[in-house]
Amino acid sequence: MYDMIAALIVGLIFGWILQKVRLTQYAKIVNVFRFTDLAVLKFMLTAIVVGAAGIYLLKDLGMVTLTGTTPTYIVGNLIGGLIFGVGMAWAGF
Repeated sequence: MYDMIAALIVGLIFGWILQKVRLTQYAKIVNVFRFTDLAVLKFMLTAIVVGAAGIYLLKDLGMVTLTGTTPTYIVGNLIGGLIFGVGMAWAGF
């Protein structure tokens, strides 16, 4: 239960930061797809690297235990990607 609350709080803070630095504006998102403004991609890459480093730091400190990966569910990934793509296209339209 506390893990879910912590994840929700971290997600809300991350979303708030995205809003605060105006990376959710229409022009920023469109320019990412046009490859003219890579600010959003740089921000997301930085977030991924910091998150990965944080996970491994917590593992090294013995605060979390990493388990093996689960097999990929191809049908679910395809359906989820399709829904996400349609949503992004619809939001852009």
